[in-house]
This record gives sequence, C-alpha cells and structure tokens, in this order.
Amino acid sequence: MTMAVPNPSPTDEPALPADEPLRPHPILPQHYADEPSRRVRVDGWFDAAARHYDRINRAMSFGTGAWYRRKALLRAHLEEGMSVLDVGCGTGVLAANAAEIVGPAGRVVGVDPSIGMLCEAKRQSGCMPIRGIAERLPVASDTFDLVCMGYALRHVSDLRATFAEFMRVLKPGGRLLILEVTPPRSKLGYHLLKLYLGKVVPAMTRLGTRSRDAQSLMSYFWETIDECVPPETIIAAIRHERFDLVNRHIVQSIFSEYTATKNGAAS
Repeated sequence: MTMAVPNPSPTDEPALPADEPLRPHPILPQHYADEPSRRVRVDGWFDAAARHYDRINRAMSFGTGAWYRRKALLRAHLEEGMSVLDVGCGTGVLAANAAEIVGPAGRVVGVDPSIGMLCEAKRQSGCMPIRGIAERLPVASDTFDLVCMGYALRHVSDLRATFAEFMRVLKPGGRLLILEVTPPRSKLGYHLLKLYLGKVVPAMTRLGTRSRDAQSLMSYFWETIDECVPPETIIAAIRHERFDLVNRHIVQSIFSEYTATKNGAAS
C-alpha cells in the first residue's frame, strides 16, 4: 500500500541547529562513545557481516527487497543511459537494479566505507565500487543524473554535509532518491515493527549465520531507526541545501522515499 502525505512547507519545518553537525540520531552510548568510535564500530560490523548481508536482507524482507528497490528507482524516473551514484551502496542491491535499468549505455558507481561490503558489490552488482563516505564523496561535481541511497542515511555523521555533497555531484536537473525505514505513527504498528526488527530479526540472524557481529548490526539497525530524526527534519535538511521539488512518499506505512531535484527541473 502506498500513500501520499502532505509535506511540510518551509515555514512549518523544524529549525535546524546552527554551526554543528546535524546527526541522524544521537550518540548511542551502549555501542560507542563518540563519532570516531562510531565509525570504527559500524564499519567493523559491516565488514564482518558482508558475506551474510544479502541472505539476511532477503529473509527479513521476505524476498521483496530487490523488487521494491527497482520500483522506487523507476518512480524516481531513472531511465536507460543515465548515470547513477549509489551512496552507502553496501553489497550493491540497489546498484544492481539501477544497472539493469540504465543498461550498457548508462553508468553506475557505488560508494561505501566498508571494504567488506564493496567486495560483495564488486562481485555481484555490476557497479564500479569506490571506498568513501557520504560527507566527502570521492567523485567530481555535476556528474550524475541520479544520486540514490538505500537505508544508509542513518549511518552518516552529518545530514547537512551529506545533502550538500549530493547537491554538488548531481548534474543540473539531476534527481535525488533516498530510501529509509520510518516507524509508523500508530502504536500497534510501532510495537509490531519494534518486535520484528528489534528482536525477531537479530535472533534469526544469529541462528542463521552464527555471527555475533551480524546479530549486533541487525540490533543496531532497529536502534538507529527508532532514534532517527523525524521525516520533517530530513525534508528541512534537504531543502536547506537548495534542492527543489522535495517530497516524501510512504509505502506500507514504514518505507519512506525522499525525492528532490537539483535546480528546479520538472519531475
């Protein structure tokens, strides 16, 4: 089920903190003490879980993850021959779908800080993998028709720096697509999602992989989803970097698709 929601106008959006990083969620002291230790801990989890990651995600999404990503890319008007940058590409599931759509005339580049994830992406996605972080993308300005990010926004250190980089590397008229999980507003929906992502998925991950790191990563996923800034803050941060046509599309009450355009081109 998909639904359209009224997006807040700029005058209704929350004020963003000045002169400091806009974190997607607060420091989680049960896992790390500060930003440098967060980066080390999370990258270590991703490196250790890389070989299990696709199997975990297929199981937790009941096999619909790749199909949904393809539909989201098409909704973002991705077409044959376009150039795509997949930021936080992980094992390359979103990049692989993008590569199928753009075809041999197009180009897909994947950026991720985890060496383990990039090795998986290189092996199976058809994208060109580059090690890097969203806040300092190792690519040239005005290069891509679409910048996409699939479920990785919660792992950046600064939303504003990330969105500024997305604006920089997009061509004039280029499109932005960000996929994220957002807890539903209903109490029942929230508690069901918390039970599934916070308890069931980590337990099944440990049982299926025998990897404590993979289990810890899945638990961390829910904690970052639960603590993430609200959609209104994400929309405000995207608009702050002068994106136009900023929109949030909701699928099945929990999947948020944020889209925007550089320099006001028609959607």
